[in-house]
Amino acid sequence: MSADNIPTTMAAMLLTGHGGTDSLVYREDVPVPHPGPGQVLVKVTATAKNNTDRKAREGLYPTRERGEVTSFAMGGAPTLTFPRIQGADVVGRVVAAGEGVDSGRIGERGLLDFNLYADARRDINLTPDYYGHGADGGFAEYIAVPSDQFHRVDNPELADAELASLGMCSYQTGYHMLTAAGVQAGERVLVTGASGGVGTALIQLCRAIGAIPYAVSQPGKAQALLELGAEAVLDRSDMSTFVERVRAATGDRPIDAVMDLAGGELTDHFIDTMIFDMRARRTYPRLSIAGASAGNVSEIMWTRIYLYQVRIFGVSHGTREEAEQLVAWIRGGQLRPVLHAAFRLSHLREAEDYFVHRGSDYLGKIVIVPDSEWDAHGARFALEGQS
Repeated sequence: MSADNIPTTMAAMLLTGHGGTDSLVYREDVPVPHPGPGQVLVKVTATAKNNTDRKAREGLYPTRERGEVTSFAMGGAPTLTFPRIQGADVVGRVVAAGEGVDSGRIGERGLLDFNLYADARRDINLTPDYYGHGADGGFAEYIAVPSDQFHRVDNPELADAELASLGMCSYQTGYHMLTAAGVQAGERVLVTGASGGVGTALIQLCRAIGAIPYAVSQPGKAQALLELGAEAVLDRSDMSTFVERVRAATGDRPIDAVMDLAGGELTDHFIDTMIFDMRARRTYPRLSIAGASAGNVSEIMWTRIYLYQVRIFGVSHGTREEAEQLVAWIRGGQLRPVLHAAFRLSHLREAEDYFVHRGSDYLGKIVIVPDSEWDAHGARFALEGQS
């Protein structure tokens, strides 16, 4: 596509304010962005949907129990303004290059590192914000992004929708959970919320670094999670016997590190799996937490934390170094897509409702495809009966 063929307007789904799915408005007259210095303009072919899209829309990022804060503001002021185009995990093709960018990049297929980095540091990210929150994202036909954050991935065996399901929002978060806790090869890792985007990413990432993942999920998803790489799958429905079942699965050895996406009253049980026999441990017990799907408030005895020397890591997003490692693994085929279904961009409301009320067969990610790209990149991944 030449610059002369790039339209001036595009289709996009606009988030017009905090609220239900009625706050999502589909428009076909949204101005196409122009790539600035150091940026590329990407024609979007697929964007993965993440739970953070729903949370940001509904204003579910409180910093206190009573929920005074409705949108996180790590840089000191809220960056989510309306209207906003959501969608972080963007796949597409470069169609124009801004000043200072090699025009040879035009035509490349790539995957976006979704972070809005506050500085050029590669090893740390203290003020995490992202495309789809602090800047317009990929629920549109075009997006302008930094050239160095749009990573070429030309694996022919990966369809665009499948590549989007490997997006950074889940995989970089999962990887940073592991690196923050210093997880090493051979260590036993408990993965909660194992059937979701971050959970399925964590199972694969554990195997990529040589760790042993134990998944917490529903029995109906056990076979799929075992095939993905889980050493064992623990039923979350009966927590009264949870520690005993973990001990049976590990051969009576404690879990080395917990990757917690649940929070709430479950976190205390997860800690129990690490401290039942401290003499059998080789390292400190570690808990990385990057979600609160089971509750935003947990009751934990601090005496247990300091006496058992449990180390807790709060995780949000990740670093440039981690993003580049993930892209290398994707290019090398070490990570495989877990794509549940694709929806048209104009059907994003239906996709949100489906995600909230997803059934026991749900595994992996939902991907949103622009209507203009549906036949090429979305139709074969649609749910049965979906047009």
